[in-house]
Amino acid sequence: MTNTQKRVAMGYIKGVFGIKGWLKIAANTEYTDSLLDYPEWQLCKDGKTLNVVLETGKIVNGELQVKFEGIDDRDQAFALRGYTIEIPRESFAPTEEDEYYWADLVGMTVINKENIILGKVSNLMETGANDVLMIKGEHGQILIPFVSNYIESVDTDSKTIIADWGLDY
Repeated sequence: MTNTQKRVAMGYIKGVFGIKGWLKIAANTEYTDSLLDYPEWQLCKDGKTLNVVLETGKIVNGELQVKFEGIDDRDQAFALRGYTIEIPRESFAPTEEDEYYWADLVGMTVINKENIILGKVSNLMETGANDVLMIKGEHGQILIPFVSNYIESVDTDSKTIIADWGLDY
């Protein structure tokens, strides 16, 4: 694995559970147990990187709890608190047509139909009804619903999104 491989932060270790090395995970995924689909995780904190192998995991009262191979007591587990969990982007399941991972949209340039660059996608947020692109650029922060009414096209090769969105909206 090369260092240029794109890794995506998928959550962090928020605490320990019990005395046998179990950890509580805050997952930044649509489904809490999605992280269990990836057998190998990279943990990052303060410039330090650890590769771990998932031994087992479960959902308890809506919370993800995991056990890594070789982490067998509370002290070893406690030392991992605060580490960010990263997964290689290439490990993600393929998307359906017109489906995108948020990690792929962040950083894309958004251009409107008048060919004005609105900025780059800095983040996305869930509103319940639909996701919203958060765009930062020379026109300030712009929020555009990620729905077909406003998004004309997404080109993952050129990292460009064409939006039906005026500067005066």
